[in-house]
Amino acid sequence: MTAKTSRLGLWLKMLAVGGVVCVGGPAFVMWIQPTDEELFQRYNPDLQKKSLERRYERQKEFDDFVTQLKEYSKSDKPIWTVQEEAIRKQKEEALRQDFRDAEEAKARQEAMRKEAGLIDGAGGTGR
Repeated sequence: MTAKTSRLGLWLKMLAVGGVVCVGGPAFVMWIQPTDEELFQRYNPDLQKKSLERRYERQKEFDDFVTQLKEYSKSDKPIWTVQEEAIRKQKEEALRQDFRDAEEAKARQEAMRKEAGLIDGAGGTGR
């Protein structure tokens, strides 16, 4: 009979210790972990100022990111695939825009040369 009572005691001890670890561990972490406000108060004044200035930007970036994820999730494809396609489209559009800008700059440069008389047939000397 003593073997069964010692086993029961061992099980009860293990359950008690497990409960203390499972409940007490997270409670201890929550107790010692500083809040966001406490961390902010520990910043030096320059960092506090920068953080406050960038708060709106960070919030806007996060809102844009969430909006994009919502748009990507409407597709039947996985989000990462849709995101890669969107990034590729953005890069292609940026390249097209760069090409258009280069063409416009070239046209402006030629127009300025014609005005200055450096190109034949533009009223210059025709050398």
